[in-house]
Parts: sequence; structure tokens; C-alpha cells
Amino acid sequence: MRQTWRWFGPKDLVSIDSMLQAGVEGVVSALHHLPTGTAWSPQEIAQRQKEIATTSSGTASGLTWDVVESLPVSEDIKRQTGDWRAHIEAWKQSLCNLHAAGIEVVCYNFMPVLDWTRTDLAYPLPSGATCMRFELPVFAAFDIHILKRDNAAESYPVNVVEAAQEIFSNMDATQIEDLVRTVVFGLPGAAENFSLDDLRYHLAAYAGLGEDGLRANLVTFLKEVAPLAQELGMRLCCHPDDPPTPLLGLPRIMSTEADYAHILNAVDIPANGVTLCSGSLGTRPDNDLPGMMERLGDRVHFLHLRNVKRESDKVQTSFYEAAHLEGDTDMVALVAAVLKQEAKRRDEGRADASIPFRPDHGQDILDDLGRKAQPGYPSIGRLKGLAELRGIISALTHTHVRGGL
Repeated sequence: MRQTWRWFGPKDLVSIDSMLQAGVEGVVSALHHLPTGTAWSPQEIAQRQKEIATTSSGTASGLTWDVVESLPVSEDIKRQTGDWRAHIEAWKQSLCNLHAAGIEVVCYNFMPVLDWTRTDLAYPLPSGATCMRFELPVFAAFDIHILKRDNAAESYPVNVVEAAQEIFSNMDATQIEDLVRTVVFGLPGAAENFSLDDLRYHLAAYAGLGEDGLRANLVTFLKEVAPLAQELGMRLCCHPDDPPTPLLGLPRIMSTEADYAHILNAVDIPANGVTLCSGSLGTRPDNDLPGMMERLGDRVHFLHLRNVKRESDKVQTSFYEAAHLEGDTDMVALVAAVLKQEAKRRDEGRADASIPFRPDHGQDILDDLGRKAQPGYPSIGRLKGLAELRGIISALTHTHVRGGL
């Protein structure tokens, strides 16, 4: 398992120097400043590689750009509207340019409009740490009373609608503004940062598409880009929906094992693969993460290892980002399944036997609390998670060597 770390570029408050001190082996990054639908040029890719390879003092870091996360898929591609064909050609050109730069793994997602959704970016825990949280009644209050989406109340159980009404009635203007900013929160340096009007516009553009339509559009996209990736020796890996349930009336098509199986079978080549995110998938109690790794493992090209604590046993539920060993996912069982898959790949002589992973969405602890880094990506909280994951890997590896795994 290759230890990587997400870096958002020069604006990231967690530096290359910090990654070195954390002991990571590779870097996960993207060119967030480039508009979606445009090709990533060799010059821009080389500049990011140079930034990753250099410490603040100008010396060589020894780190490389191992995984792209994410090469964005435009809303036009997802809907097959506007310039979608040109955007696919730009995506393919980006693949060629990344391959020429020596980068083989590309993570992407097919979530409509919003990449991920939370209602609190700094939820206080009893320990004094903070974390990200999705609170279903608060999100319903946003959807029904702030966004005022048509028939929004029909998307939620009666008790959630009633709770949303009470929550909204007690919110002041500042709290409403904060919630809007949280729900539409974008990545630092991203070219697209949505307002409420932008969100309404994009929601309207998806009217009538439905899950079957979006799924068909994903298959069309993959039939275009995956054969090229296969020819180049690259690996594409789709990130699951986050959270993996319908939101804002939008279709969600990458939320379960069955969703992944459909897409992998529809474009059945090794380059078409999975980003197994234990946090996103783990918010559904019907997703068996170790079992998914067992059954889909030969097509898992990238891992996000994080944990969440569900606040009910419903598929649509509130949850918060737990410490890596404290949530509802059995992280030891999941890592054991990963190591088993890696051993299988080594026996088969696969060049991708070591699967890159990153510790995802750490809690803000200690000095993180005053740094205001990208929510979910503090330095110390992620280092704690990485250390815990290293401990699992080391223990299981030694057990295997002694014949116990």
C-alpha cells in the first residue's frame, strides 16, 4: 500500500515540507485553477510536478505526483449538452499529457453539480477536536426553506421535515449565510464557486434526466476515455457519491456495490476502475466495505481510507467524520482485504500491485484548530490517521509473514 497525501497546490496551507515530515511516499493533486472542460497543458502539469518536487528551501523533496484527483468531468458531459463532445476530447488530451509526464492514475467523479456535501465544516466533538458533519434535518432546512426547491419536502421523512422547520425558524441571517456557504463549498482555487442562483440553474438543467439517463451518459463517457487510458497504460478510478444518497432531487449513480458492478461490466477493461472511498460508501449501512474490496478488488486503483459515524441505521442519515479507527467501518478488516488483493496481484505479476491510498478527512486537532486549513485536510489530524493506518498495515503484514493471515 503506497502512502500518499492530498495537496491542493501552492495555496494549500499544508506544505510540501509538512508532507515530508509526515513520511508520505507520493502526492495526490490536481490543477484546480484550470476551468472545467479545458485540456491540462504539458506546461501546467510540469509546473505542478516541479512544485511537488521542491521544498520551501528550494531543495529536492523526493516526492512525485502519483495520482490525479480530480480531473473534473464537466456538467455538459454528465448531461450530454452544450460542448460535451469537445469537453471529452479535452479530457482525452489531458490523459495524453498526463501520461507523457509519467502519471498513471486518474481519479474522477460523476456527481451532478456538487462534488460533496456537508452542513458543518467544524463540528465540535467532546474531545475538543472538530470535524465535518452532514446533519440531515439541517440539510433539509437548506433545501426546503433556503433554496426553496419545488416539492423538496417530498424528499424527506415527515419527522425530518418537521425538524427542518424548527431548525430554520431558529436561524438568523448569519446562520443562513453560513449554511449556504457550507453546502456550496468549493475546493480552494476552483474555477467554479456556486451561488444559490447558480445552484438553482444547475438543478434545473438536470430536470428529467434521472438515474438511468445519467448512468447511460457515464457509460458513454467511459467508452470514449477508458480505451485510451488502457492503450496508454493508465488507470481511471471513479469516486463514489458523497454522501451516497439522492440530494436536491439529483440522480446519484455511484453509491453502492451494484452501481460499481454495472459500470465495470459496461466497460469491462482494466483501465476502468474504482476509487474505493471508505468514508463516502461507509455512510450507507448496506455497503460492506471489506466485502466490496474482496469482490471489486482487481479493479480498485485508488483508496481513500477514512471513517464516519452514522447517527442512525437508515440509508439516508446524518453522520460525522470520525477518527480513522473509531467509526462504523471495520478499518482493520478493510486493510486486510486490501493486503490480500495486493498479494494476489504480486502473484499475478501485476505492475500495480501496490495500491495508492491516502488518509482522508482528518479531524482538526491540536495546532490544526488555529490554522484554518482546507476543511477535512488538516496536517496533524491526517498525520494521526496515517499513523493509525500504518500501524494496521504493519501489524497485518507481520502477522502474514508469521503465517497468521
